[in-house]
Amino acid sequence: MGRFLRHAFALSVLLFVLLPFLWMAYAAFMPKEAVYSGELFSRVGFSLENVRALAREGFWGRLLFSLGVSFGAVALELFTALFAAYALRAGLGLLPFYLVLMAIPAELLLVPLYGVLKDLSLLETFWALLLPFAASPFVIYLVYQGMRAVPEELLEAAKLDGAGHRVLLFRILLPLVRPTLVAAGVLAFAAHWNLVLYPRVVVSDPGLWTLQTWLTDLQRKYPTDWGLLSAAALLSVLPIALLYLLFERRVVATFEEGLKG
Repeated sequence: MGRFLRHAFALSVLLFVLLPFLWMAYAAFMPKEAVYSGELFSRVGFSLENVRALAREGFWGRLLFSLGVSFGAVALELFTALFAAYALRAGLGLLPFYLVLMAIPAELLLVPLYGVLKDLSLLETFWALLLPFAASPFVIYLVYQGMRAVPEELLEAAKLDGAGHRVLLFRILLPLVRPTLVAAGVLAFAAHWNLVLYPRVVVSDPGLWTLQTWLTDLQRKYPTDWGLLSAAALLSVLPIALLYLLFERRVVATFEEGLKG
């Protein structure tokens, strides 16, 4: 009986958490007349009208642009994290510095970062969305944790065979930490994908807005069109949902290894 109650409670919590997402998915494909008439359940139907309306508003262009920016930022973060984590693994005593940087809220850096971009004439450019994310303390720490798990004896044996830093990094460590890089990339993508305030501050040209910034403008433009907004929200979370579903085990395993470390 106790086991049944625990399972029933867990199922109730799960349904409570999923309810907003299920409602969003339902409203996204609900006929527009059903929303405005209030007959949400008596006039059940399926319609792509909201998706077609999003296409007319330019949704797919913003989606592709955001995918390009986010994947570009992730590629830069993983590239710099690989070298920075190797330096930490090799004995560079800057780990406390990275931990302090992880504790600083990103919002506190917005004003000084704006000043730096202004001095470099990068405001209102594509690079303003990309270059400030070329390195991430969090990603560096995750990759460092993955490198720490590599046995020191393996590296010492390679050094005795005459291996230099390039061989140690690219021939030995990189293949072993590739799963960690994948998990770190998924988390970095999610963090960059969900940015709203920063893109709006550094670029005012709608042609350079990321999807999340564009969605805030869409909400102000159509504040009561729940079907349209639900469709936009549903489609905007699909890239993150697909990435997480593909690499769920790797992400969970990375965090578990980090906690053990």
